Amino acid sequence: MLKNDTLIRALLRQPTPYTPVWLMRQAGRYLPEYNKTRAQAGSFLELCRNPDLATEVTLQPLARFALDAAIVFSDILTIPDAMGLGLHFADGGGPRFERPLREEVQIRDLVVPEPDRQLRYVLDTVRQVRKALAGSVPVIGFSGSPFTLACYMVEGGGSADFRTLKTMLYRRPDLLHHILDINCRAVIAYLNAQVESGAQAIMVFDTWGGTLGPGEYREYSLAYMRRVVEGLAREHAGERIPIILFTKGGGAWIEDIAASGCDAVGLDWTVDLGAARARVGKRVALQGNLDPAVLLAGPEAVRDRAAAVLAAYGRGNGHVFNLGHGVSQHTPVESVAALVEIVRRLSPQFH
Repeated sequence: MLKNDTLIRALLRQPTPYTPVWLMRQAGRYLPEYNKTRAQAGSFLELCRNPDLATEVTLQPLARFALDAAIVFSDILTIPDAMGLGLHFADGGGPRFERPLREEVQIRDLVVPEPDRQLRYVLDTVRQVRKALAGSVPVIGFSGSPFTLACYMVEGGGSADFRTLKTMLYRRPDLLHHILDINCRAVIAYLNAQVESGAQAIMVFDTWGGTLGPGEYREYSLAYMRRVVEGLAREHAGERIPIILFTKGGGAWIEDIAASGCDAVGLDWTVDLGAARARVGKRVALQGNLDPAVLLAGPEAVRDRAAAVLAAYGRGNGHVFNLGHGVSQHTPVESVAALVEIVRRLSPQFH
């Protein structure tokens, strides 16, 4: 039994005594203890692939801050890595794939990885985190969205405009749909395996869906996330498993995301939280949406802007406090401490 189930209840729009808070990328380079463990691992990828060390860094922010959830330490690109695309991280740069999907024969040869075999290290981390937490807070499992995974798989890494991916979208939509179908089935299998291993909530990160036009977003991103939601286990061992969908830059499509069947919609900082609440009504909970850059400005600015986010959502249930994107590596630790403290202190008045 969870000793602190505030996050789960908030995601299910049930009454809570305060607004729960967790942070995307809450275990990361802004923490000196994380950097020490990463150095011990030798690289970011080796850290992800070592369940003992990945468990250690998952728990590090909870030792410092009164957070309401742990999110398993991993990366959104574990699935394409398991497909054999050759993931690596360049020194001082982002992720790169040695074998991006550029030829039709490569695309037709894609297969869905077996989570218990090729992604066992992630599942072992989930199990170890769940055991270590001993029910203190829930464990969040996650994946990249089928479309976001496809962006990296086709481009070979990050991109300013995703020109290769978008060229495929308009010139050979059949090929992109094939990639998305494989990705969708892989994400469903992977996330269900995380639930079987102990994840108590699930989040899907659609980092690049916001780069699409309205019609393209619905066809190439949201349609596949809807399939993911439909394919996920909604209960495990008698417990409801909430699902959060987050499209960065997706503010124009909040109603469509809310209609997908998910339990909560994540919002970035470009969205008016109060207006978003009015738009979705009682269909879903909302998660967000402080600008991560506020944390760079120090504790006083953090307290002011966090209070504004709470006020924007207003009274009632169904709000999970989070950032509009991940914690920056340049964030002072004291800013995160101030954020968690002010949310816990101010939010009860809204419940």
